[in-house]
Amino acid sequence: MPPMNSNCLEPDWTAICRLDDIPLAGSRVVRRADAHDIALFRASDGHVFAVRDRCPHKGGPLSAGLVHGHFVTCPLHGWTIQLEDGQAQAPDRGCARRIAVLVRDGTVYLGPDEKA
Repeated sequence: MPPMNSNCLEPDWTAICRLDDIPLAGSRVVRRADAHDIALFRASDGHVFAVRDRCPHKGGPLSAGLVHGHFVTCPLHGWTIQLEDGQAQAPDRGCARRIAVLVRDGTVYLGPDEKA
């Protein structure tokens, strides 16, 4: 876990956007040329989550889905993914890859395993 002071973040954390750039109960896509896109979600309670922008079912864009609570529903086939752990909800089975995310001083950072 990185330190609490954003001036002392470990060097492998990457600043992505301002918190206000992600709408409440909405998403934002981080497009990357050499890697999978990342979907950033901001729940209506303010929690921020990051997952690979691919539904585990057929690869649909989770960022285009409906955010409800700490879940997103894929727009293609209605799979519901829990944003806290990436798991599809029963009866569906699968997992969207989670990415470590941190919000400090109004800035959203992605963890070192998904550095752009």
